Amino acid sequence: MSSINVMDLELKRAFTEMQVNKIETTKKLKMFELQTEMLKTSKKKYEITDKEVSNLTPDTRVYSSVGRMFVLSSLPEIHDEIISKQGKCDEILKSLDDKREFLLKTSKEQEESLRELVQQRKEARSN
Repeated sequence: MSSINVMDLELKRAFTEMQVNKIETTKKLKMFELQTEMLKTSKKKYEITDKEVSNLTPDTRVYSSVGRMFVLSSLPEIHDEIISKQGKCDEILKSLDDKREFLLKTSKEQEESLRELVQQRKEARSN
């Protein structure tokens, strides 16, 4: 009789742990989704800015933002800066996607291990 209670407590603990992990995973996934949307928006802004800058004549004076001030720059420098920022956005987006995939994978593994535990308990009770 006491071994059944111990098994029930173990199952209850496993379910509670999975529930807590599921809540944390859901929060992290939402955070990753928000960050991804912000980065996609930034990348789109950089694309639009680059398109507009490329339409300027070579003798146009352009300024880049440095902190609170603006510095006179050349069109190629502005273009390179925009391309660099787009590249950083792509890297961060890839990193976030990898983290999201890892979270989903670990969550599924945890669910599967809990299913196996429940199945073992059912088999143990039937024997």
